[in-house]
Amino acid sequence: MLHIHKVSEMTGVTVRTLRHYDQIGLLHSTSKTEGGHRLYSNGDLKKLQHIQFMKQIGFRLNEIKNMLNSSEWDWSDSLRNQLSYVKQEQENLNKMESALRELIHGMAIEDENHEIAIQKVMQLANSNKELQQKYRKSLFKERELKLWEKVPNMTSDNADSLEWIALIGQLKRFVHTDPSSPKVQNIIRRMEEKRLEAFDGENEFLDKLWEMRMLETESEKLGLYPIDQDVLLFMNSAYEIFITKKA
Repeated sequence: MLHIHKVSEMTGVTVRTLRHYDQIGLLHSTSKTEGGHRLYSNGDLKKLQHIQFMKQIGFRLNEIKNMLNSSEWDWSDSLRNQLSYVKQEQENLNKMESALRELIHGMAIEDENHEIAIQKVMQLANSNKELQQKYRKSLFKERELKLWEKVPNMTSDNADSLEWIALIGQLKRFVHTDPSSPKVQNIIRRMEEKRLEAFDGENEFLDKLWEMRMLETESEKLGLYPIDQDVLLFMNSAYEIFITKKA
């Protein structure tokens, strides 16, 4: 027989938890010492391992109690239901993760203004993703649709998207300055480098995308993050200056 403190040491389950399991009828100790301390058999220890495993895969204590104590319990049905529940929770968590990334990245663009970022992310969240997909397919060729994977994504944590987001945020901070200033032109230069890295030779696609980006209603239909019009116009002016100097 194993003393309750020894069971706790071996399994990592606290003494308090073991006592709770006993009180709710989930796991009774086989016997007690003269001093009233609970003693557990190897069978009790095995049952405790089952309980901990069932907790690990998401079952609640009352469910585990019913599963272990009922000889007529339908294990297959319970496990299938639990799997469906876990998959739904996983989907919900993925949606939460995407929303959190969008909000974090939105704040980077909006210079930490959380109210504006929340408003814009809510706008994206309330949009119809299926209609956006259909609209993209109506505007872009099949080959061009594959290029969308390289377009900066507000829900992504890849290095390219993060740098694009940071560059747009930096540019927004200079929106009321001279677009030909060295600081602005350095940002545009890096944007041009990234454009060539990802989309060299894809000018038709980029021209079409930029044309849609400059129109607020079209950007919304495509599911693009709503960048302020004055920022887009400033970026366009700065880029024209950059191209002129480069030529």
